[in-house]
Amino acid sequence: MTLELRCVGRGLFPPEASQSDHGLYGALYEGSSFMCFWWYWQKEKRAPYVKFMEANYPPGFSYEDFGPLFTAEFFDPNQWADILKASGAKYVVLTSKHHEGFTLWGSKYSWNWNAVDVGPKRDLVAELAMSVRNKTDLHFGLYHSLFEWFNPLFLEDATNVFKTRKFPASKSLPELYEIVTKYQPEIIWSDGNGNAPDTYWNSTGFLAWLYNDSPVRDTVVTNDRWGVGSICTHGGFYTCSDRYNPGHLLPHKWENCMTIDKRSWGYRRNAQLDDYLTIEDLVKQLVETVSCGGNLLMNIGPTHDGRIAVIFEERLRQMGAWLKVNGEAIYGTKPWRAQNDTVTPEVWYTFSPEEGQVNAIFLNWPVSGTLELGEPQAKLGETQVKLVGYKELLKWVALGEKGIVIALPQLTPKQLPCQWGWTLQLIDIN
Repeated sequence: MTLELRCVGRGLFPPEASQSDHGLYGALYEGSSFMCFWWYWQKEKRAPYVKFMEANYPPGFSYEDFGPLFTAEFFDPNQWADILKASGAKYVVLTSKHHEGFTLWGSKYSWNWNAVDVGPKRDLVAELAMSVRNKTDLHFGLYHSLFEWFNPLFLEDATNVFKTRKFPASKSLPELYEIVTKYQPEIIWSDGNGNAPDTYWNSTGFLAWLYNDSPVRDTVVTNDRWGVGSICTHGGFYTCSDRYNPGHLLPHKWENCMTIDKRSWGYRRNAQLDDYLTIEDLVKQLVETVSCGGNLLMNIGPTHDGRIAVIFEERLRQMGAWLKVNGEAIYGTKPWRAQNDTVTPEVWYTFSPEEGQVNAIFLNWPVSGTLELGEPQAKLGETQVKLVGYKELLKWVALGEKGIVIALPQLTPKQLPCQWGWTLQLIDIN
């Protein structure tokens, strides 16, 4: 099961979507992380995966045999909603179906290969949607894979160089219409074009219905993965590639879709502590992304029995704690004329249009107690500098066109407003 949070636009963004939001993406893959395992094991036949199956499972064991092992007995959608709310995220997207075709709702078009017929015997999409909508103000969305790795109809169409369209007509498109009509998601996060063009998927036909006639036509937003050639070119927001973080401003709204586990989108039972990004790493990702006009989509990989592992929960709650202090520099902001500082590294800027202030987020507290910024130019007698979470105004010295030097307060570690990055609010600067 995959979960995401978004607040991005469709085609042309609504006004609020041109600003920045922090998002979360989670994944509960049936059979733990065996979705991609299936590809490496049965398609690429990588030796470690083949040997693992031979050593731990009986002869003839197939991927379909993992279905009943995806039990989700500990899946508590209300608990998930509480964790998501605590993370400070603004939107959530659940992976309703990934590339192996298993749907997390009782789809009419995925007979006996869905979470209602096999495994949990529950409509996981409906349960999470209800909890998110009842307990939080998060926007609810759904990820959906267009193609399926081993579906015979897709493989037949691929053999015919996609001149036949049996798979999208009978499987993929009906599923899309089904989830939109039944669950009314505010985000459709499409993925997996299978090297087929958008004409094979009839993407424009579906999107025309979605934006003009569907029950979510006034609120829905979409990404850019609708067929070969569409990624980073056509879509409400661009994803461009997994873990995309260009480090500079883009002219179109975009999203950095990345993982807390550096090596996997799903839960890994054999993951080591060093495999997980630290909260410092995640705050840096968030600040860099928002400064350059993007949204951050953090992936988590829940377990086959429906739990969010405690290390993921800790990261989410840490991010929420950081945003509780520094959210003014993230939520509702726009990119400033400079994205990062030219003098001091690891300083990133955002702009709060309603307040008319520049936010300088610095990730390293200087030992000297002073912070030199090369981009802001102060106005004598007018400029004010505040450290978010600290009451008193800070003293500063103007350097003319070369910037400003700010005297930071002398604080003990416990007195710091937060632990992993700090925000200066610069008021009345050139």
